[in-house]
Amino acid sequence: MKILITGTAGFIGYHLAKKLLDAGYEVVGLDNINDYYDINLKYARLDNLGVKKNEIKSNTLVQSSKYPLHKFIKIDLADKLFIDALFKKEKFDFVVNLAAQAGVRYSIENPDVYMKSNITGFYNLLEACRHNPVKHFVFASSSSVYGDSSQIPFSEDAVVDSPISLYAATKKSGELMAYTYSSLYNIPLTGLRFFTVYGPWGRPDMALSLFTENIVDGKAIKVFNNGKLSRDFTYVDDIINGIQLVLHKIPDSASGIVPYRILNIGNGKSVQLMDFITAIEEALGKKAILDFQPMQAGDVHKTWADSNKLVELTGYKPKYSLKNGVLAFVKWFLEFHN
Repeated sequence: MKILITGTAGFIGYHLAKKLLDAGYEVVGLDNINDYYDINLKYARLDNLGVKKNEIKSNTLVQSSKYPLHKFIKIDLADKLFIDALFKKEKFDFVVNLAAQAGVRYSIENPDVYMKSNITGFYNLLEACRHNPVKHFVFASSSSVYGDSSQIPFSEDAVVDSPISLYAATKKSGELMAYTYSSLYNIPLTGLRFFTVYGPWGRPDMALSLFTENIVDGKAIKVFNNGKLSRDFTYVDDIINGIQLVLHKIPDSASGIVPYRILNIGNGKSVQLMDFITAIEEALGKKAILDFQPMQAGDVHKTWADSNKLVELTGYKPKYSLKNGVLAFVKWFLEFHN
């Protein structure tokens, strides 16, 4: 089985590629290695996959020195001609699209990059799968599509027509595009709505990284909405396990049913932000200096996943508690940053 994983220099993509490679899958990794955050972290992830920085060239497949069944290519999903050529050449069995321009607040200030990556790039992948059929196309959506909904926990059956950030709007648009391609061209598609993924090798713009770094440095951390926020924090290993389980549960197109579905994937609990900060303090053995701030534009008050559909389909069961997950991240963070 040959799998294309987009975004393998990114947080979730790196972890998925590593797990599947360790399990013996053939993986082609793809990433444009943009500078949304420190590219040295991205190159460090790739290095762990056996892809050396000095060997990476745009639009050129690089063979991993660690995994015989792994190749990597630096390419932008907006490059339609090269994406089409890659699909035609490699003949993928599965596609997992984890590449996207992330960040709710960043989307308010830099909308253009979201349209290019999350809309045009995703469209190019759908077109490539249309002309080069795959067994299953799994893609990352987001809990942000629920907006600031008061219907808790969030269910896939809820109406999600009120995104409050451009990032969320592009993710909802991706779901609609995917349904259309699944319906028209019988492409088996599964969208996974992720809920606040955290863990080792996490993005430096996420709260866990920002809080940990500032607490270590003795600097204040910004606590928005005066701490009155809560999130369904999901450890990255649980997310990766869920993706792998879903990958082989291909939507059925029998009896005229569109082979398309949307699934929540979270921890199934909503944790108060102040409890999250306490877990970081305990892992570091150091108290945080709190700088309480008002609510930020595009942010939501609460997220909480109803993952019953995923559980029924795959037997998915999160294993990591917040305490153990934060502890694992802090251990990695201190080692990585010396």
